[in-house]
Amino acid sequence: MNFMDIEFLLEQEIIQRREEGCEVIELERLYNSARLKSPSEKIGEYEKIYQELEKLLPAKDFPFQEPSGWEEIRACRPSAAQPLRKYFPEEILFDKIYGAWLGRCAGCLLGKPVEGWPRSKIESYLEYAGETPLNNYFSKIYPLPSGFEFHPSVQTEGLRGEINYALRDDDLDYTILGLHILEEHGIDFSSQDIANEWLSHLPYSLVYTAERVAYRNLVNGIKPPFSASYCNPYREWIGAQIRADIWGYIAPGLPEVAAEFAYRDAVVSHTKNGIYGEIWVSAMLAAAFVTNDLYEVINYGLSEIPRNCRLAKAIKTVLRIKEDIQDWDRAWQKVMEKYGSYNSIHTINNALLVLLGLLYGEGDYEKAITLSVRGGLDTDCNGATAGSLMGAILGAQALPEKWISPLNDKVKSIVTGYNDCRISLLADRTLKLAKQVLASYILQ
Repeated sequence: MNFMDIEFLLEQEIIQRREEGCEVIELERLYNSARLKSPSEKIGEYEKIYQELEKLLPAKDFPFQEPSGWEEIRACRPSAAQPLRKYFPEEILFDKIYGAWLGRCAGCLLGKPVEGWPRSKIESYLEYAGETPLNNYFSKIYPLPSGFEFHPSVQTEGLRGEINYALRDDDLDYTILGLHILEEHGIDFSSQDIANEWLSHLPYSLVYTAERVAYRNLVNGIKPPFSASYCNPYREWIGAQIRADIWGYIAPGLPEVAAEFAYRDAVVSHTKNGIYGEIWVSAMLAAAFVTNDLYEVINYGLSEIPRNCRLAKAIKTVLRIKEDIQDWDRAWQKVMEKYGSYNSIHTINNALLVLLGLLYGEGDYEKAITLSVRGGLDTDCNGATAGSLMGAILGAQALPEKWISPLNDKVKSIVTGYNDCRISLLADRTLKLAKQVLASYILQ
């Protein structure tokens, strides 16, 4: 690791500690001073600064309560919601699980070409292409204007007219790997089981930010949950939130169960709001199988995270914005004014863009995913999460053909042994696991 890498990690750790409510002004001053020194002097200074950062606790007047332990999280929740226990005819349950898988794949593919683009760039491209508002997969225009190159992972097969399957993406890799983990280890899987499966099924070069740091920690013998926090300034970024879906799929009507599964997964690489993002999405998905009332779905998600954490407060802020502002554009501006300072792949701001897409989509699959993607930031992640939730609510048969047909029921993955999968087969295998969970928890 070179000095630029170390400097970047240390800079990000200072930002992370500040967001957690720690007082970092003096350590930030020392860091800026150390950057001016010679390479031989820097390394020792950086180590001292990092050691001091590790000792920091949130200031006494920090207004949030944000534990990372499971029992502490449970103790900080609002009054726990009751399970939405319901009998599921097998064909209906399969349709919803298949819908969630399809909805996730399509939403992810929609956002993939413009991953990392700000909203202004997305809107400029759509205007140039004469395709405003967004209502289909992105197409490539000729000649392509300078500065509008799509994400390097997308070739022509990820653009409208050339799509024949869902492209490989980490948002889909983790859903597939979660299914594999459940089939290998059962519903009593541990965080260490997840860690072991990462090492045997995921190439290091194709995991990112918090997951890459955690992977490195695992290789060096640092086990969960310490793998999440050691030298990991990305521990509240979006990586855990994109891994939430499979835990909701297998716990239909059981948000608390989905939340606990998600927690076991999240602590491999994340802490605090990074964990809460995965819990929130998984619990919402579990509820989405039973109710099509979006506000009820959202509240079930909120019921599983600390009532007084930054993510919960931000979600409640967006719900209030929706009451006052009927226009998505103005609502987006309000959200970005308040939360736009977070990194573009942080959990909180991206969760809010998904929420805006769902709320202003008003039960329409296409509107939900296109609004989530038009908002910018981590577009493939946000399109995937919104698509997954709407797919679970609506079911596969109700999803629009123009979004689903191009996939040809196929998804690619870098997960070892899952390079070329039928989405319907993944849904069928998920159904078997969901029936096991229902039998286990409903009969208790």
